[in-house]
Amino acid sequence: HIAEVLDWAEEVLNRVDRAEFFRRFAEEHAVQYFYEPFLEAFDPQLRKELGVWYTPDEVVKYMVARVDWALREELGIADGLADPSVYVLDPCCGTGAYLVEVLRKIDETLTAKGADALTRHDVKRAAMERVIGFEIMPAPFVIAHLQLGLLLQELGVPLSSDMAEHERAAVYLTNALTGWDTEAPNAPGKPHRKAHPAQLLFEFEEERDAAAKVKREAPVLVVLGNPPYNIFAGVAIDEERELSDAYRTATRAPRPQGRGLNDMYVRFYRLAERQIAERTRRGIACFISNYSWLDGLSFTGMRERFLGVFDQVWIDNLHGDRIISEYAPDGSTSETVFAVGGKSPGIKVGTAISLLVRRGASTDTGDAEVLYRDHDEARAADRRRSLVASLSNQTIREDYEVINSDPAIGFPFKPRLFSAEYMDWPRLPEIMPRNFSGIITSRDADLVDMDRTHLESRIDAFFDQKVSEAELAGIAPSLTRPDRWFDALAVRRQLQTRGRMTDAVKRYAYRPFDNRWVYWEPEAPLVIRPRPEYRPHVWAGNYWLAAAQKYRKGFSPPLVGETAMAFHLIESGANLFPIWLRGDGSSLFDGEQGAQQPNLSPPALAYLQNLGLLADATPLFFHCVSVLHASTYAAENLGALRQDWPRVPLPRTVEVLESSSSLGKRAAGLLDVEVVLETIGELRDVHHKALGVLTVSNGDAMKALGITARWGAVGRGGITMPSTGKLIEREYTDDERVAIVETAESLDVSAETAFSLLGETCYDVYLNDVAYWRCVPASVWRYTIGGYQVIKKWLSYRERALLGRDLKPEEARYVTEMVRRIAVLALMGPELDANYERVKADVWEWET
Repeated sequence: HIAEVLDWAEEVLNRVDRAEFFRRFAEEHAVQYFYEPFLEAFDPQLRKELGVWYTPDEVVKYMVARVDWALREELGIADGLADPSVYVLDPCCGTGAYLVEVLRKIDETLTAKGADALTRHDVKRAAMERVIGFEIMPAPFVIAHLQLGLLLQELGVPLSSDMAEHERAAVYLTNALTGWDTEAPNAPGKPHRKAHPAQLLFEFEEERDAAAKVKREAPVLVVLGNPPYNIFAGVAIDEERELSDAYRTATRAPRPQGRGLNDMYVRFYRLAERQIAERTRRGIACFISNYSWLDGLSFTGMRERFLGVFDQVWIDNLHGDRIISEYAPDGSTSETVFAVGGKSPGIKVGTAISLLVRRGASTDTGDAEVLYRDHDEARAADRRRSLVASLSNQTIREDYEVINSDPAIGFPFKPRLFSAEYMDWPRLPEIMPRNFSGIITSRDADLVDMDRTHLESRIDAFFDQKVSEAELAGIAPSLTRPDRWFDALAVRRQLQTRGRMTDAVKRYAYRPFDNRWVYWEPEAPLVIRPRPEYRPHVWAGNYWLAAAQKYRKGFSPPLVGETAMAFHLIESGANLFPIWLRGDGSSLFDGEQGAQQPNLSPPALAYLQNLGLLADATPLFFHCVSVLHASTYAAENLGALRQDWPRVPLPRTVEVLESSSSLGKRAAGLLDVEVVLETIGELRDVHHKALGVLTVSNGDAMKALGITARWGAVGRGGITMPSTGKLIEREYTDDERVAIVETAESLDVSAETAFSLLGETCYDVYLNDVAYWRCVPASVWRYTIGGYQVIKKWLSYRERALLGRDLKPEEARYVTEMVRRIAVLALMGPELDANYERVKADVWEWET
């Protein structure tokens, strides 16, 4: 029986100073220091898999208070949580923090109304009957009972220790995600299926049946808590899997895509929604969870559904995403709200608190009202304090912004601003319908190299039957290391029998402005994602545009080039749009000798035909480049650009299209590092001689090319991460200012505009103590694509400790070239903006 488990806890407590223990246990955050370190030491992997993180006390208090407020103000229940009809469920109650706070709120309300001798017994009855917790893990389950018992003891109404009276808190050891359907296999009276390990023990059958009775009969009006977040939640049994199925379709919004709905917390949202919208037909759900569902492409169906079944959706965005290094308004890194004492637990994603309200059985026919508020203080403690402080605001609605969610971009529950005409323009795939995913080798260390000779040497060793496995492990270790997708020995034997492909070494856009070499076998298992459908279309002269449907770190204009491209070239996935397609691309070789076809949709072809142009995607391709690189385009439409494919206005006249395309070709030449800078049309005479000059303060320049200023460091999993480095910010010298003015004038840009675009200061960027690149304009140094500073990222990969050598002279000079390319691209800004305004003034009416 459960009593045996509780007896174990009592035996432990009998060995300590009970008075001192309970005094300290009752202190704030006691469970955090008692339970979490225990689980971290006992089974850290289990803790991570189940998303077990202690919820900060301020967050718990805020959420419970907001639920109490919503019950009173939105559902008209005068006593809020204290009303006997309000059944509360925390479906993943952990150590009971939310349940304890709910009971404290009930006690506070009843006492304020005028307490009598039975008031505290009403609190006890609530703890036993209608403040319900489900927990799947035995350890927190026991502690939840202990915490509730301590609270009731503190209130003077302890639970009876006489088992005959059956006094227990309404906390049950169960899987909250199953057993709600009376026809489910685990319902009482049905044959028992394998579901949770605890259910295999006869002693827990009684507990399971009690939980099942609650699931069937309790008229739950409030569901709240902190559900686990884990995208790799494992295989769900049938009833769990069905929970997320409700969100896998959309009727008004774009269809959901990606794996986000597999995250565990989504199942808990569906559990809450089903209980409130379909069973009690009114109520409140309040969760703190991963915030990806607010605007992620995986959750369009989920948001659409919430708009239809709830009357209000209140969002408190707590930010703190450590995966993308989210920043606060003051520029400092935003901590996760779970950080305590400067230390952050395992949660890396940003979080948000949602409050979902359904007033009654007949909801409004329109969409729910979405109210949004940011909490973007850098420090977690400040953010938690602001949450609690906001509770004192009597007009709390004034703190929120009403979101008018647009179906075309998936009903985001965040502010999304864009120009009025933006939605009338075609999306990028509606112009150029074919796009491909870039290459993933999963063995970059050995299949990708900055030096072609080194790469060829490793590949030769791999194919050489005279080179043993042990020798190869020293030459190319990742090619000998098996994993579940890669039988290293079998693959090597197979490929040695076939022989090396003669044309498999390709130029490779690995990162922005960082082209390397890759050994790319289109169908062999050396490369984990070889993209055989992509390879036939890669040839010299066929340009590619790398864009993403959704940017985690804000919109980045597309990269352009002729080479093969990596999947992670920008964002976490690059979609690659070519000008031309060769053959039908249905197989690797069938189409290689076929005729080239323009990558154009039927409406795009009709558009060109109307302008009297040939069926050639080139002008439209480079027109897209020019528009997407205009800063005013990004500024006006940033909200929508963060949510879906960019939309591109098409000019009504051939003159404007050709002018825009010509401008896009110049920008593309700057972005494509394979193009010699001085050969780019009007840029031949640009005098950018002062920018990014390689300088050595003393000694032999050839001996000073090692990067040792800590630009790069090895992160978890051997990933190279940008580090602090060394740079000095300063004013321009007179000679440098003159040179910049000359460069600007050659591009018809005024001196004043040039310095506003490049920055009023510059940096000297150091390789080491004696060598540096002189005069890197501030905006050039800060230039980012995909959330990373381009130059800093390039340097991080070439730290001597990581690269294993000094830079070659041509590599050191390439940084100078990179500085100048980015500077000229910045100085083209006014021209790109003017072109966008000209296009936007007279737009072709697009018809799908």
